[in-house]
Amino acid sequence: MEYTFLGRTGLRVSRLCLGTMNFGYVTGESDSFRIMDEAVEAGINFFDSADVYGGPQTPDMEMGYGLSEEIIGRWLKQGNRRERIVLATKVYQPMGKGRNDKYLSAYHIRKACEDSLRRLQTDHIDLYQMHHIDRNTPWEEIWQAMEVLVEQGKVLYVGSSNFAGWQIAVAQGAASARHFMGLVSEQSLYNLTNRHIELEVIPACRHLGLGVLPWSPLAGGLLGGILQKEVQSERTSAAKSQMESLRPRLEAYEALCREIGREPAEVALAWLLANPDVTAPVIGPRTVAQLEGNLRTVGFKLPEEVIARLDEIWPGPGGEAPEAYAW
Repeated sequence: MEYTFLGRTGLRVSRLCLGTMNFGYVTGESDSFRIMDEAVEAGINFFDSADVYGGPQTPDMEMGYGLSEEIIGRWLKQGNRRERIVLATKVYQPMGKGRNDKYLSAYHIRKACEDSLRRLQTDHIDLYQMHHIDRNTPWEEIWQAMEVLVEQGKVLYVGSSNFAGWQIAVAQGAASARHFMGLVSEQSLYNLTNRHIELEVIPACRHLGLGVLPWSPLAGGLLGGILQKEVQSERTSAAKSQMESLRPRLEAYEALCREIGREPAEVALAWLLANPDVTAPVIGPRTVAQLEGNLRTVGFKLPEEVIARLDEIWPGPGGEAPEAYAW
């Protein structure tokens, strides 16, 4: 396994981050335990979750929200494991039907953190990430709440997820005014099929010293060899429609992967890891076999000519703003 620093911090994390969104929803507890065991054995020391994980991401509050954290907590209690991992989770999404059971008010941040700590069966969260921007809560309130958690030792670092570049800048400006470290990472949607964050989010993270954690690195399976797989009947009509709309590119992509003798998922992850601004893609294996496939990416470096061909198949936004669209 390879390791790097999380943004401008002195914290070293593995170049692959184990995402646990499927735990308790798609993947049962025993298989989730096996995935975590295999991940640690392979050198992955970075685990990512969210308070809302464990059920489908819908407003229905009866679908097992919090189950992913509970599974991780029970796994941690099986042995001396807590100090072997950097544990990340998130706050923002609705966790109940009350008016203050969501978003980033100081009221909800405090309660959500306590609830996550209880489910995770730990006394601290290494990276506490805001799952989305809250346009109605001032940064003075958010940072004051986070400062209290840091002072109490319940949170070590704070990160963001799904923020725009300008929102990251505003957040850091407010944190600096309070002499607070602020954000150390941003978790964003980023893969070959969706390169929007190259415009402003990645440049903002680079300038301000934030690590970049791409989620959905395989584009929901589209980059995992979807055309090679025979069983498509279980996919939703929306997924099938997206696949068909991208078929020419997917055909070229999978042909390139066959040409270089690598699985499509390995190529998609290697492309992200070739970006010096990327800290660790957040992989979300549903099975041990999928985890083992992801691990084959470690140490695999894409040749420059292959990266150039991938750029032709999956063109980005044209570089960074404003040069991507202006002089």
